[in-house]
Amino acid sequence: MSGRAMNSKQRVRTAIARQEPDRVPINYLANAGIDRRLKDHFGLGADDTEGLLQALGVDFRGVKANYTGPKLHADIPERGVKVDDWGIHRRWIEHGSGGYWDYCDFPLKDADEQQIAAWPMPDPDNFDYQSVADDCKRFKDFGVVIGSPGLADIINRAGMMRSMEQTMMDLATQDPAGLLLTERRIGIQLEILRRSLEAAGGGGGIDLVWIGDDLGTQRGPIISVQTYRKLIRPLHQKFIDLASSYDIPVMIHSCGSSSWAFEDFIDMGIKAVDTLQPEAANMEPRYLKNTFGDRLAFHGCISTAGPVATGSVQDITDYCRKILDIMMPGGGYCFAPTHMLQDNSPTQNVLAMYEIARTDGRY
Repeated sequence: MSGRAMNSKQRVRTAIARQEPDRVPINYLANAGIDRRLKDHFGLGADDTEGLLQALGVDFRGVKANYTGPKLHADIPERGVKVDDWGIHRRWIEHGSGGYWDYCDFPLKDADEQQIAAWPMPDPDNFDYQSVADDCKRFKDFGVVIGSPGLADIINRAGMMRSMEQTMMDLATQDPAGLLLTERRIGIQLEILRRSLEAAGGGGGIDLVWIGDDLGTQRGPIISVQTYRKLIRPLHQKFIDLASSYDIPVMIHSCGSSSWAFEDFIDMGIKAVDTLQPEAANMEPRYLKNTFGDRLAFHGCISTAGPVATGSVQDITDYCRKILDIMMPGGGYCFAPTHMLQDNSPTQNVLAMYEIARTDGRY
């Protein structure tokens, strides 16, 4: 048993260092539908995210520098298409239990180097870095995270702009246009992160840098290890080295079967891995814990495709207890869903999931 109670910051730092805190740190990620239902359950306003995080016992808080510059790409309202600051096109697609802002149009699919070089992208000068410093102070007792699965993401973000098919071809053929798109985007992201860490006072304010890239399907790797090491690993390494210069650990997100890359992650200096989809090949929780638990911390593992979505309250209770039994010993585990809770998850199942984390997640 832990000898003393910890605040959230201490809890997160202890777990990422692969030691036992007083209880497992808890995180929350969810789609809009289930997020709204949870806020309704607790009697919270639609914009009261902080109230929901406190109600669920969440230990993490995210900070970021918000873009303050001019709109670089016009929306297409007649088609219901919203276009973000990078030029990614999204359209709302309904499904049986809610909907997604899904990617469409792929505006750079057929672009050449000249067109990509001229494509408007955010200027690092046009971000509010003071808000990072302010939020770090506001969340000083929590585990403060900067970044997301979209930071340093090579494959997915390029796929949103060039299509996934063209992105795979870019990697296979080392197409100069595709490589330039990634080089420009990653360079901008890296500079925004550098200025954000500087504004936050480095490791004094931020506890974890979160990067990502989806490297697996449900059955195996999405690319070869040779391609990863040649074209993606060197770009990820820049973010890890920057975070390390401030003595901040890095967590990497990867959906699907990604344990094939974990030895590389360890060699690069990554301290934690996120998502951990147990249904994917070579991602079974006990295998991950036994093979990598002495070198990596884990964040995730509560499957959004499993009992939280399809089972009863008892099913999700039993499932969460099983995951805790496997992942907790020796520390190094952060309780979180595999990516985001989906809108098809019954409210009572999600509530049960977090209740078990708070009660059975104690050391």
